[in-house]
Amino acid sequence: MPTVSERGTIMPDSPIRKLAPFAEKAKKKGVKVFHLNIGQPDLPTPKVAMDAIRAIDRTVLEYSPSEGLLSFREKLVEYYHRFNIDVEVDDIIITTGGSEAVTFAFMSCLDPGDEIIIPEPAYANYEAFAVVAGAVIKSIPAKIEEGFVLPPIEEFEKLITPKTKGMMICNPNNPTGYLYTQEEMNSIRDLVKKHDLYLFSDEVYREFCYTGAPYISAFHLDGIENNVILIDSVSKRYSECGLRIGALVTKNKAVRNNVMKFCQARLSPPLIGQIAAEASLGTDSGYMLKNYNEYVGRRKFLIDGLNRIDGVYSPIPMGAFYTVARLPVDNSDKFCEWLLSDFEYEKQTLFLAPASGFYTGSGNGKDEVRIAYVLKKEDLAICLKILEEALKVYPGRKTK
Repeated sequence: MPTVSERGTIMPDSPIRKLAPFAEKAKKKGVKVFHLNIGQPDLPTPKVAMDAIRAIDRTVLEYSPSEGLLSFREKLVEYYHRFNIDVEVDDIIITTGGSEAVTFAFMSCLDPGDEIIIPEPAYANYEAFAVVAGAVIKSIPAKIEEGFVLPPIEEFEKLITPKTKGMMICNPNNPTGYLYTQEEMNSIRDLVKKHDLYLFSDEVYREFCYTGAPYISAFHLDGIENNVILIDSVSKRYSECGLRIGALVTKNKAVRNNVMKFCQARLSPPLIGQIAAEASLGTDSGYMLKNYNEYVGRRKFLIDGLNRIDGVYSPIPMGAFYTVARLPVDNSDKFCEWLLSDFEYEKQTLFLAPASGFYTGSGNGKDEVRIAYVLKKEDLAICLKILEEALKVYPGRKTK
């Protein structure tokens, strides 16, 4: 029998989706499963997007340009300008979701064996994208007891070798909800500039910043304009995960030329998705404000509730719609599986994401979970009760 690829063997399982078969089994037994494991907003997609899809009147659904529809990219320029991100149409390449944007960025900038420095916990699929590119992640874990602040920049510098080519950040952060300060962003800029690194900056949650401080994009950092590769997506801000529309934005022409080769090889991003995403840019401000206020309310409700449960701790996330919580359990992977396979409370249970998958270092996050507050407060109240009851009877509960 032929052997499978080493690349496929070392590709990590998704900590967000790997427990899905257990959830399906629970549902077949009549158990209601509350999904807090995945960043799938429950808020409605903008009406203008749905109307645009219904209004499609074409005889052929043709290929779009490999770099994306010009009209869409032109409107994205206007969108970015509202955030003081000074880009031009040619700086923007439309991708099949933010995932493809990261993959193409890594493949266009990194050779096999090149290293990327990433503060953790980090979005789990960054590791998978690095495997695809043959790159190596060097990580520095942030600490939950410190609220996941950026570790001292000196610790990052210690990891730099001749193979180091870039640094990856997610701001606001998935999975922690942490929002980098101006001082932290300046430290990142100085490191990138000193060692001439790429700065891959995932900014898909920019609309969801809760501190009152101004949003800081990597494009706001002086002196590294050609080092920055911004990753974006419409999935979260418009509840359009299924459209699979993202963007890679950079002023670095050499990088864009490389990215375009990969774009041409995969032909084109989704046509219908672009039509809907372009229409979404015309969404009225009331839509975004309503969603923002909803997440603010959910955040307070969830964090207050978590920290009232004996043995549970969650810092207050300052952005996105996730939090990482520490639980009094021996192993969060086992606990999350046990919730689905062996526990129910009034015919209900939870689907959580074990945080170990958001760290590359073994042993990190073993008593932590990521929770996405993408359900209404009434459902979150039920989820908190289920969690509290589950922790009372979990066989691997840690005692004080």
